[in-house]
Amino acid sequence: MGSSVEFACLLLVVYTLGKNHLVFGGCAGKCCRSRDLSCLNTDWRMDRVYGTCYCDMGCVRTKDCCFDYFTECPAQDCAVSDWSFWSGCAKPCRPSVRVRVRHIEQQPSNSGEPCPSLEQQAGCREYRDHQGRHCGLHSGPAFITSMEFGKGRPKHDNYGNPLDPGFCVEFTLESRTPHCTVENRPHTHWMRYITEGFKVCVVCEPPAMRNNSGSCQGDGLESEKEALLHWQAVGNHQCRGTWKKIQKTQQCNCPPQHSFVFI
Repeated sequence: MGSSVEFACLLLVVYTLGKNHLVFGGCAGKCCRSRDLSCLNTDWRMDRVYGTCYCDMGCVRTKDCCFDYFTECPAQDCAVSDWSFWSGCAKPCRPSVRVRVRHIEQQPSNSGEPCPSLEQQAGCREYRDHQGRHCGLHSGPAFITSMEFGKGRPKHDNYGNPLDPGFCVEFTLESRTPHCTVENRPHTHWMRYITEGFKVCVVCEPPAMRNNSGSCQGDGLESEKEALLHWQAVGNHQCRGTWKKIQKTQQCNCPPQHSFVFI
């Protein structure tokens, strides 16, 4: 009972002095990140002991915070906006990159969570040039990207009619360059799962299946089964290699990390 009265009296004294602007202790204007032994003052602590108290993040663990630590030093995490829409591809009719951004709405303070990345890139390919004309089919390697990219593709035309669902081609990975694993940018992480000796599944669907051709560039449908074919990852032109076609199927049955889309 006595300690409760003493603490109540302490709060009354602090309140009274604060009204007269005579209190210069506590954590007001002294909050510090992490553990900082120089981040201190002389005032009442939260354990009701008067003396040296701290205003750093470590005082919660050591239980020697100044009495007003939690009101003066709340951790505020960084707050960011939603992602913008993806930009168009940087270059038409060839593998390129697209970008989306977000901005900071609140800076972190008092050891709050730092701000995440404000820009993302992803591989892409436009199928019309700047004049709106369809890009022609070209010979060359198969350009592939993550299955996540395919999820964002339209499934209906401008009139609401369903587009061709496409098909899947299974390949055995024969080789890849070391550049598939050394890249550490977010839009290239999927490339780490391209591994020699594994079976991979690649979806051919609109708009990669274009000009009513019924095929995608580099899908190998017209090649012999044991032919060594070339592929390249979109978003990192140095990540490329070879594979051999196994078969064409209606549905892909590879694990997600080994499933890709033609682009």
